[in-house]
Parts: sequence; C-alpha cells; structure tokens
Amino acid sequence: MSDILPLTIGVLPTHNHYGLRNTQALAGVSHVWQDFFARALAEQLGETSQALAAKAPATTDPTVEPSEGADLLSQILTQRECDVKDTEIAPPEPLFLPIAEFETELLPPAATPFPEEEIVAQQRQQDFDSGWVRPIVLNAGQPLPAPGPAPQPRPLHLPIAEFELDLLPPAATPYPEEEIIAQQKALDFDYYWARPLVTHNLRLAA
Repeated sequence: MSDILPLTIGVLPTHNHYGLRNTQALAGVSHVWQDFFARALAEQLGETSQALAAKAPATTDPTVEPSEGADLLSQILTQRECDVKDTEIAPPEPLFLPIAEFETELLPPAATPFPEEEIVAQQRQQDFDSGWVRPIVLNAGQPLPAPGPAPQPRPLHLPIAEFELDLLPPAATPYPEEEIIAQQKALDFDYYWARPLVTHNLRLAA
C-alpha cells in the first residue's frame, strides 16, 4: 500500500505508478485481441479453400434441425397481418323470460280437433289393422294354432217393452187446440159438402 502514491491532478509520473502500468498492460492485451479477431475474420471470409465462407452449408432436416427462427418469424408476420378488430364488451342486459302460465297469449295456439267422422274412420282403420291385417302378416308361414273351445250358448235377452218403458218410442207431441179445430172444420167441409157433390156428379155422368 505504501507504493501507491497520491498524485496531483494533471501530473503523470512514470515511477511506481500502477495506473500507468495497468494502462500499458491493457493496451497490450487489446493489441493481442485485435490480432486474434483479424485472423478469425480472415479464416471465415478468406479466399482459400479452408475458409468457412467458401464451404457450402450442410443440408439440414427441417423436421429435426431448428429452422433458425424462420418459423417463428413467419408466425410473427402472419399475426401482424391479421385483421384485428376491437370487440366492444357491453354490460349484460336483463333477460326477459315470459311465463306462459300467466300470459296465455304467449302459448302456442291449440291444435284444431279432428272431426267426429274422421276419428271414427281412424278407429275403424286401426281396428282393421290390429285385428286382421297385423295377425295375418305376423303369422304368415307359421303353423296354425290348435282351435280353442267354442263359446258356450247363452240365453238370448229379448227386451220387453211392456216392462222396460225406456225401450218404447217417445210419445208423439200433441197438436195444439187451434190446429185440431182447423182440421175438424176441413174434415166437416169435405164430408158434408165436397164429398156428396163429387158423388152426385159421378152418378150423373154414369
């Protein structure tokens, strides 16, 4: 530590001055590195056959060897060319859910009922298919089953109208009194005036 001398600004001594020695050493190292870089550049860019620039690069497999950032660059360029649009994010609006139980006009219209004749025709067709056509088609080529016992005879029920008054035809509606009087007058006219006159004329013509 005693060799390090404090110096006045502007004075450059040459004895026991480590700053000057360091500067000289660094200058020599810099010359060495400059020479090394010059030789390396000459080996790479030289005109000899051993120069690295004269050698053709070896072919690489793109599936195994890295593509030196070409794929990443193409992806970056593709992303830059994309048409990016700003999406406006609006706050959610309240959702209106109509309740059909309370608002009947929101219900779908009721289906038109089938007419009575069409319902009867459909039932007859269904009975025909399920009772006659379907058994024949399903049992085609199958052995016929053994016939079962026939139904036992049962007494025939003959309703008697004298005891079951609901079987009688309904009573006729009686004529009103005015119509009965008019019919009696017309009958008296025919019986007492028109009939004797027609009979007398026939006798004269005979």
